[in-house]
Amino acid sequence: MSWKECSVVDERLRFIARKMDGERMSDLCREFGISRKTGYKIWNRYQECGIEALTDRKRRPYRYANQLPLQLEIAIVETKKSKSTWGAPKIRERLIRKYPDIHPPATSTVHAILDRHGLVKRRRRKRNHKPTGTSLSNPNEANDLWCTDYKGEFMLGNKQYCYPLTITDYASRFIIACEGMYTNAEKYAFTVFERVFREYGLPRAIRSDNGVPFATSHGFFNLSKLSVWWLRLGIQIERIKPGNPQQNGRHERMHLTLKKEATKPAGMNLLQQQEKFDRFVEEYNQQRPHQALEMKYPCELYERSHRAHKGLEELFYPFHDKTITVTSCGRICHKNLKIHLSQVFAGQNVGITQVSDKIWLVSFMDYDLGYFDEQSRRMEPLENPFSLKVLPMSRE
Repeated sequence: MSWKECSVVDERLRFIARKMDGERMSDLCREFGISRKTGYKIWNRYQECGIEALTDRKRRPYRYANQLPLQLEIAIVETKKSKSTWGAPKIRERLIRKYPDIHPPATSTVHAILDRHGLVKRRRRKRNHKPTGTSLSNPNEANDLWCTDYKGEFMLGNKQYCYPLTITDYASRFIIACEGMYTNAEKYAFTVFERVFREYGLPRAIRSDNGVPFATSHGFFNLSKLSVWWLRLGIQIERIKPGNPQQNGRHERMHLTLKKEATKPAGMNLLQQQEKFDRFVEEYNQQRPHQALEMKYPCELYERSHRAHKGLEELFYPFHDKTITVTSCGRICHKNLKIHLSQVFAGQNVGITQVSDKIWLVSFMDYDLGYFDEQSRRMEPLENPFSLKVLPMSRE
């Protein structure tokens, strides 16, 4: 049997009475439906404290954290109201000097009391830059603008997902790359873009959505390591507005054709699927007339970029006060101070210029990122320079 809910104390009394009559502990625990550990706990408590030990013990703590005598709490509140600029440490010190005989409360306790009475001003949390998109160009020449995206993932025959990374030329509709991968991790996207840059040269700009690895929610101005690398190569960034895939409509239309002709049915593994992609790209570029191109093939309008990929040159800022390399954890180290910038700039050189007493401007390439002051050691970003600065793409 188990304890009766109507009177737990009565059941404990019956348990103790039968134990005192000499019944075995194991038999009693089995009959009452409790563990031997609980049985011995009841028996030992009875032997120590008698009948009173069989009643439920109060679970109220002996003392509460952050709870002080009412008079002391009133003194804390009145001190804060009379000295509105004082914080918990100063108020605590004032109490210790005024009432030397009392046990001084902890600073955290004083702060908790002030907070409970609504006397603590909370700092506004720093909000991340919400992606808003950038100005979009409409070029007519090949390599003025490339479009990139991941076509929606789909399952292969071996039950693994495939993430196709696609790159097209905006003006000619030429497919530059269609690489199937098991993940959309940033490091693999680097490999694909490195290969196509060496094979086709560099575009003037790349248009993408606001997802990874093209952008991040935590980076300065939603930059990612990939987009920072593009900037270093002299490639401008264009981003569509969130929830507006039609702004990358030409690329999305190609995705629809890709899905119909190269993913149904899907390959058994990634190698088989990549073979399907390669055949589709060859046909799309060299054999498929395009109505928007007056029935020409994309290969007839596309030519390799004249901007060759020559790697990255070292960044210097001769017109700034100092050139600093951002640490691997995304910090600027200056005068024994550590100012957090963003990890997407890790390993990159930035320029800093003193614009006022202990106020510094931080720049990356030709873009001013924001200010920091030596006292707070916090970066305050400027307006997003990448959403406003777009070079003209059309040529007359």
